[in-house]
Amino acid sequence: MKYSVAKSVEILERTPAVLASLLGGLSDDWVMHNEGPDTFSPYDVLGHLIHGEKTDWVVRAKMILESGSSKTFERYDRFAQYEESKGKTLQQLLHEFEAIRKENIVWFTSLGLTTADLDKKGMHPVLGEVTLRNLLATWVAHDLTHLAQVTRVMAKQYKDEMGPWPEFFRILHF
Repeated sequence: MKYSVAKSVEILERTPAVLASLLGGLSDDWVMHNEGPDTFSPYDVLGHLIHGEKTDWVVRAKMILESGSSKTFERYDRFAQYEESKGKTLQQLLHEFEAIRKENIVWFTSLGLTTADLDKKGMHPVLGEVTLRNLLATWVAHDLTHLAQVTRVMAKQYKDEMGPWPEFFRILHF
């Protein structure tokens, strides 16, 4: 599918509600477990998404629109949520994500991006030159990837209780 701002917003604006519906009110057994070292629990994913909203997508998009590739993006700390989420409940994180995403969507849709804007380039510290289109498409894929991760981590909570059935569930083998 070709990149489209409208189609991106269809996903980006739904992610907070999907997570709130899926995770809101669940016990810690569902939301606090991960898949091992350097992996995220659903709680961690939520903190990671919030951190991205504050320091990645919008910040980098503004940098591309204002400076092009003359400035290199700051490296993204994909584990910053461990410190930033300390002491917060899942419900607080769900509300924070909803609020900041709503704010970012309002900003994003107000830009009136043109094809020329989407072709503007920025400089990623590892990947090198990327376009605004690349960044914005990745924002959507990032959301979808983490939604899949949340459901995978949750599904694995019952893997040992499923008897012989896990062999039929590909999600349990990643």
